[in-house]
Amino acid sequence: MLSPLLLSRIQFGFVISFHILFPAFTIGLANWLAFVEWRWLRTRDDLWRDVYFFWLKIFAVSFGMGVVSGIVMSFQFGTNWAVLSARAGNILGPLLSYEVLTAFFLEATFLGVMLFGWKRVSDKLHFFATCMVALGTLISTFWIIAANSWMQTPQGYTIVNGIFEPASWWAIIFNPSFPYRLAHMVLAAFITTCFVVGGISAWYLRRKVHIDAATRMLKLAVAFAAISVPLQIVVGDLHGLEVGRYQPAKLAAIEGHWRDDAGTTGMPLVLFGVPNAQAERNDYELALPRLGSVILTHTWNGRIKPLSDIAPQERPPVMPVFYAFRVMVGLGMLMLLLAFASLWAWRAKALFESRWLLAGWNAMLPAGFVALLSGWYVNEIGRQPYVIYGLLRTADAVSPNIGAGSVLASLIVYACVYAIIFGSGLWYLLKLFRVGPVKQPPKDTQGGTKTPARPLSMPDDHVDGAGARA
Repeated sequence: MLSPLLLSRIQFGFVISFHILFPAFTIGLANWLAFVEWRWLRTRDDLWRDVYFFWLKIFAVSFGMGVVSGIVMSFQFGTNWAVLSARAGNILGPLLSYEVLTAFFLEATFLGVMLFGWKRVSDKLHFFATCMVALGTLISTFWIIAANSWMQTPQGYTIVNGIFEPASWWAIIFNPSFPYRLAHMVLAAFITTCFVVGGISAWYLRRKVHIDAATRMLKLAVAFAAISVPLQIVVGDLHGLEVGRYQPAKLAAIEGHWRDDAGTTGMPLVLFGVPNAQAERNDYELALPRLGSVILTHTWNGRIKPLSDIAPQERPPVMPVFYAFRVMVGLGMLMLLLAFASLWAWRAKALFESRWLLAGWNAMLPAGFVALLSGWYVNEIGRQPYVIYGLLRTADAVSPNIGAGSVLASLIVYACVYAIIFGSGLWYLLKLFRVGPVKQPPKDTQGGTKTPARPLSMPDDHVDGAGARA
């Protein structure tokens, strides 16, 4: 029978899996919009303005869905995780409040100007509003990652009668994993948006519509991917070293490292295998000698703590962590290969006619989202059985009087509502993508009205006619 603990974990995982996708996408998209509007201000090229308004509509819909999913997620702290809220609320509560006060209010204040102020304010003020929204998304990321990182590597606290009390806010916020996880998350958000922009651009080029806009957007996507993906690999490597220092059980699960083999030098890197928790080994293992030592410790003979040295009740579930990490890394390697191959083809003046590379960008459009979710699963499942690592077990954080039936009922309701709301939202986003970046009228000839006749998220034309325009 399903327990309230398991159902609460499934429910939270379900909700946060939806929620994390939209804020991550809007983080990158807001900064992309700031760049595009800056280019329009510098060049006054109408094509930049057309691209800006196209992605502004995508941003408006995505931002709305992110807000809705975030509200639902916060409810669960009181309903399903009351013990966590009671014991750690003095630390987590202020951190999340700072996010609202410094980031969400900033975004909400300037979002209206960004979406509806194009004809009411000057060009520079509108650009300032776009930059403030982009800054707000980054500040929001700062506080959310600070809260989550503290749960991964807690410090700066005291425990009084079982309650976590802040002793040093500086230590709480800038805990050991925070810098690495913040950089990793921001880059992941940027890369996710980059591959959406590149994938949509390649789709237009394959269909031979919106040629000028698609060519310009794909160039930018290739250039940014060629810089950001290698940088993300470096940050991920540094993050891995930090995990080895503070969360050795998580790193051992990531690597499927069950025990040190006597008589061997160095540690192999397990490329693939089937983790067998009962036998404490990997079946059908494929490994490269010594490479694990080089990557995980940056030494020739270094080793990490094996799972056999950790009590079974202190280990995270190995299989989901093991596979999720390989999905994330595998997609990262494909992104790197595609970015460098596209950069080479661009220099050879063959990128925009390359059927294989354009198809590759199409296929990799959702790769950032999948890699983002996979990395999140590695972090969250990898810290089990703790919700606050080493201090509060997940089983002890669930609400004590909650029933399995009520959790199951709410989970079913969430699933149904999410299917309707997010299904409709995704359908509408696809509709906007099909229409594409159409020509926008000049600012001084938009009918002379001071307010838009309709929200900027509305398509500019019927979908049926979208494919006929270049």
